[in-house]
Amino acid sequence: MTTPATTTRAGGDGWFGHPRGLSTLFFTEMWERFSYYGMRAFLILYMVHVLHFDDQRAGQWYGTYTGSVWLGPILGGPTADNARLGHYKSVLLGGLIIALGHFTLAFHPLPFFFTGLALIVIGTGLLKPNVSTIVGALYGEGDERRDAGFTIFYMGINFGAFIGPFIAGTLAQKVNWHLGFACAGVGMTLGLIQYVLGRDRLEPAAARLGMQRRRDATTRKREVAPPLTATDWKRMAAVVFFFAVASLFWGAYEQAGSTLNLFADRYVNLHFLGIQLYASWFVSIQAGFVILLAPVFAWLWLRLGAREPSSPAKFALAMLFAGLAFALLIPAGSLAEHGVKVTPLWLVGAYFLEELGELSRGSGGLSVVTHAVSPGHVGRLA
Repeated sequence: MTTPATTTRAGGDGWFGHPRGLSTLFFTEMWERFSYYGMRAFLILYMVHVLHFDDQRAGQWYGTYTGSVWLGPILGGPTADNARLGHYKSVLLGGLIIALGHFTLAFHPLPFFFTGLALIVIGTGLLKPNVSTIVGALYGEGDERRDAGFTIFYMGINFGAFIGPFIAGTLAQKVNWHLGFACAGVGMTLGLIQYVLGRDRLEPAAARLGMQRRRDATTRKREVAPPLTATDWKRMAAVVFFFAVASLFWGAYEQAGSTLNLFADRYVNLHFLGIQLYASWFVSIQAGFVILLAPVFAWLWLRLGAREPSSPAKFALAMLFAGLAFALLIPAGSLAEHGVKVTPLWLVGAYFLEELGELSRGSGGLSVVTHAVSPGHVGRLA
């Protein structure tokens, strides 16, 4: 009687049946997102109330900052791949720079404000792409636990994004704005401490990534990607179109920290059921709905099977729900124009619709790239 072949299971089974390194990265990213979303929750409020920026200037700086944070990983990933720094040290250095940025924001003079934001952008660019890379490297080739591991990891992201605005936002708005910035720095510091303490758990992943870098370097010397065909160019044009649509979606989504944050601060009744609310708290709603709804959508796609919507259909659903979210707020805006403090349920409903859109879109972006572009050219757009 023969023993069935098994897939490679590397890294040990020490955390819910996953490599113990997953717990290290779970809490590293949880605290990083705690710091990022905790500070983001009151950033524009600080600019308006303390720095006395007008709405337009505050919105421009908010947009520049968040846009730079999203673009930073484009450089952070190759930095770890092609330099001696490596992925582990990139995450560590990125976290240190992020913490330094938050602590810099805790100082009053205006130059510290811009310096702190720049440091967070640089640090996030180093940390974000590389911590996800290490998560993937925890699992050997063919390890069936990989997808579940990423699901657990992303729950850490959303949990940090959920609690950050409640804690840092409350300290900022109720006690002292600069204490809120410092709280975000403390959160990132906690993430770094357990990241360093858990280094031994990440050694298998680091070794695997080192082997992969050497293998890729050898492959690049010997192989040349095939030239793009006319069909490839058409498919890549389709990818660019979908990315443009996705940019519109995320542009609307990011209003939670800017225009909708100001709306909550000025026009929402912040006393609800006898509870004192703070505008920064509303930023937590999006992550809260992800935590609640992600299992529902996972079940839904599984239930639909072959009838699951295509990637273009998912993009269309995302845009539809985003549009409905803002359409829902039209009556609230009309009431606010007449001096009425509206119920916070308007924003809760809008964020619920937005999250239906985000979860409908799911992994559609990566799916479009991997299905539309020839294998030899996926890396150019992935």
